[in-house]
Amino acid sequence: MQQRFWVVVPAAGRGTRIGAPLPKQYLALAGKPLIEHTLRRLAAHPRVAGLMVVLSPGDRDWPGWKELEGTPLLTTAGGAERADSVLAGLEALPQDVAATDFVLVHDAARPCLRHADLDALLDAAGHGEGALLAQPLSDTLKRADHNGHVEATVPREGLWRALTPQMFRRGVLSTALRDAAAAGVQVTDEAMAMERSGVPVRLVAGAADNIKVTTPQDVALAEFLLRNPQS
Repeated sequence: MQQRFWVVVPAAGRGTRIGAPLPKQYLALAGKPLIEHTLRRLAAHPRVAGLMVVLSPGDRDWPGWKELEGTPLLTTAGGAERADSVLAGLEALPQDVAATDFVLVHDAARPCLRHADLDALLDAAGHGEGALLAQPLSDTLKRADHNGHVEATVPREGLWRALTPQMFRRGVLSTALRDAAAAGVQVTDEAMAMERSGVPVRLVAGAADNIKVTTPQDVALAEFLLRNPQS
């Protein structure tokens, strides 16, 4: 029988860059809130044991789901930064999720995750201490100066764009997040916290259409992808 995994979904941010009157995770996307697409995509995967959604304290837009697609769904309150919310989610997981168990973290604003990519990530659980979906960079990169002019072309060899889910052992990730906070380091994803701890992190190639909805243009693209799913 295949191992099953809990997923922590931080959803306590407001997404101010999208310029909407409500948090972006609740924006209408193909007739449903963005976060519903994300959670249903995760919940429908047979190897997902449960979802821990981390909400802003006093969130009035949360629909109150207790399960989706037959998968248990729990909630807890998050913090000011993403890392605070992820740590709160890890601490709120059920007691039967051991410190040595792998747990996934996935952005609430990534509704187009392919199940095939999730399979590839979960299969990496037996080959090290952690992994993340990522996409090798293909564009030419430019570094700008303070006037907005090109300062240099940056070699893209070996550079990847970090995606989610990211997957690490519950206890080790919790410790890494606490250590970063104690050092005053604001980590932007879970892999960064693990890198600080010296833990090898495996890159698992994922599809480029696992987009994060950040701008109004992303909404239209996400709707197109949801109506034309690949897998």
